[in-house]
Amino acid sequence: MLLPVDLERFWQDNAVALRDPFSPTNPQAPMTLTTTEGCLWEELGIPPDPRYYRDADVHVRLNRLYNDKAEEIVGRRILPEFFIPPEHQLPRPKRIEEIFGSPIVSIPGSEDIGGADWVVESIHTLRDLEERMEYVSSLNLAEVVFPEGFFEALHRLRTEYGQDPKLGGGIRGPVTAAMSICGVENVILWLIDYPAVMERFRDLLAEKIVELCTVLRQATDAPMRGFAFADDQCALLNPRLYERFGLPILEYVFSVFFPDEEDYRYQHSDSEMTHLLPLLARCHLHGCNFGPTVRPEAIRAAMPRTVIYGCLAPFTFSRGTPQEIADAVARDIRAVGYDGGLVVDTAGSVNPGSKLEGLRAAMHAIQTLGQCPRGRLA
Repeated sequence: MLLPVDLERFWQDNAVALRDPFSPTNPQAPMTLTTTEGCLWEELGIPPDPRYYRDADVHVRLNRLYNDKAEEIVGRRILPEFFIPPEHQLPRPKRIEEIFGSPIVSIPGSEDIGGADWVVESIHTLRDLEERMEYVSSLNLAEVVFPEGFFEALHRLRTEYGQDPKLGGGIRGPVTAAMSICGVENVILWLIDYPAVMERFRDLLAEKIVELCTVLRQATDAPMRGFAFADDQCALLNPRLYERFGLPILEYVFSVFFPDEEDYRYQHSDSEMTHLLPLLARCHLHGCNFGPTVRPEAIRAAMPRTVIYGCLAPFTFSRGTPQEIADAVARDIRAVGYDGGLVVDTAGSVNPGSKLEGLRAAMHAIQTLGQCPRGRLA
């Protein structure tokens, strides 16, 4: 079912609204919601084809077929119509978990969601942690982060493919990284039983996050301003423990990459972390994207000037009917629309199965509501 949308007007109004989501003159709520390559198979009604991930002709042909349909339904060609072979892609630099000794393994069959990996816990005892900290503190990350062929691949991407990747603008959040390295229970119990050791771990983790991201930015000529965290597991700490461990890392990293008020601060957490909103408010975030159960009303109450990038539950977008999607988007806009600052998107990743008719349904809700009402909520 295709809900009615004036496509040309929608995209014109969306471009205006995205300039300043809080502007009282916006013609509609802005939207960054889209679909991904993982949505292609169900949309086209074909089974996944492994050649898609390694054969340029197959990849581009299927993306063009998808885009032909997308252009008709939502007025945009969404997927890229070029292909970089795996052997020409940028080799991944070491992540913060690997710097602290945890291997990262890819999960087979996760291509449809852009790839997924698993961090192998490598610190099991407090003695392990103290020895690892001594080792990591001596590392010069510029000497160990880049895999063989990194800079050659970067040059090839720029010269042959017209791509200019920028790295170091964000990182896995500190609580998620710590729990991946040490284990969830260990982090919680050690914060309670061995606070002095965990304070040293916290400070070293913050220092190495800054060092890693500085090295990556310098290598790719990326701007040194602004920062984004993705910290799903922060929800597993109560406010007292988060204030002791996670929050100081955010504040330190932001202080380095966010010296001025206009520099960008962003936090993503795919989790129920409403209990941490008052603490995160201290960071003066410019943007946030939290779990689907963290309601926009609660975010707005704690962070009145933070742009909310998405409250739509990913499963609603991938499994709901067009009307259910439109109703959910309308509910979120009404919840905070009285002062703007909501950008329509998913509260987390876009799942395979998300359809173009669902994207159009979100556009329908946005356009039907039109200009966000101003004034106080009743």
